[in-house]
Amino acid sequence: MRSPFDILEAYERRSLAHAVQLPERQFAQDLWRGVGYRVGKRHLVSDFREVVEIVPMPPITPVPGAQPWLLGVGNLRGNLFPVVDLKYFMEGERTVQQEGQRVLIMRQAGGDVALTIDELFGQRSFELDQDTGTGELASGRYAHFVDRAFHGDGRDWGVFSLSLLSRTPEFRQAAA
Repeated sequence: MRSPFDILEAYERRSLAHAVQLPERQFAQDLWRGVGYRVGKRHLVSDFREVVEIVPMPPITPVPGAQPWLLGVGNLRGNLFPVVDLKYFMEGERTVQQEGQRVLIMRQAGGDVALTIDELFGQRSFELDQDTGTGELASGRYAHFVDRAFHGDGRDWGVFSLSLLSRTPEFRQAAA
């Protein structure tokens, strides 16, 4: 009598014997990938490793005495996290809330943080030879967070460092 494990092992051997070998997928080493979004007039991208997930805007509970750029606390699958208006933090101007609004969830020491954005573009990939000067993308407060840019899809995309943002003392002190 054969055990269930033996039966499964036989299935595996037979299926592998008939499997069509697919070509190995190669990724270009000189390709940069990230999530594209817009904050104000700036088109930005952040590295995939810095974005935990992208979700619809959660219901928000305001936090009394917090900085004006901290919209409040959101709840996602039972986890509480601060919701930050990234445009207000960076430019001093509120993000216009709209139906279908998305937020980027980023990880920082002490827990995740949601960042509001004006528009989500999804995955963006750039060849390293598309690297261009940061120009206006790194002006004002953005200068600390944007140190490179790529040109693609007819526009310049500033690489916005969410890890630098999460380590900024002002960002970490949301109490007014």
